[in-house]
Amino acid sequence: MITNIFAAAFTVIYLGISIWLCRKFRFNAKSLALGAIAIAMTCILTCISIPLPTGANMSMGSWVPLMLLAIVYDYRLAIISGFVCGAVSNFLVPGWAVVHWAEFFLEHMVIFSCFGYAGIFGYEKKGKLILAISLAVLLRFTAQVLSGVIFFGQYAWEGWSAWGYSLAIHLSGRIPEGILTGLIIMALPLKRLAEIAKGGTR
Repeated sequence: MITNIFAAAFTVIYLGISIWLCRKFRFNAKSLALGAIAIAMTCILTCISIPLPTGANMSMGSWVPLMLLAIVYDYRLAIISGFVCGAVSNFLVPGWAVVHWAEFFLEHMVIFSCFGYAGIFGYEKKGKLILAISLAVLLRFTAQVLSGVIFFGQYAWEGWSAWGYSLAIHLSGRIPEGILTGLIIMALPLKRLAEIAKGGTR
């Protein structure tokens, strides 16, 4: 019961803050095109993954497109694109269909839109960029751990609690993938990419 209450509170607070942050965003042709490209790349890369011994997996850079969109263009567009990506992943990514309607809000509406938070502090200061990327990774990790406890706890290994199982699975998969994504982002010429993305009329 406590886990369900915490999960509900996390979901409501996260969605409320995210929607509030995006309240003044206005779409134009460029933002629609960039968002669509990021969504397509994310879904494609999510389908390509490396299985890990724990049963978790690591995708081939699927976190990069939306994070990059947030950092070099507009974090609000990345959040909105993440919501769309979470919805269409149910149909486009094999094995990602929700098992319960509440999982859609707790997990699918969070795990892609959270990448938009990687751009909330800009890219000019490396320390703030690392902090923002870490926040995005933490939000995804939290959503998936809670979802694992509530909806997939029955698959826990013998002798393991639902919490222990979910933490082990996602610590072995999500944290390394988050670190790898951060390293990839930090290695990119972000200033130049921002100039290209924001060139012309937004």
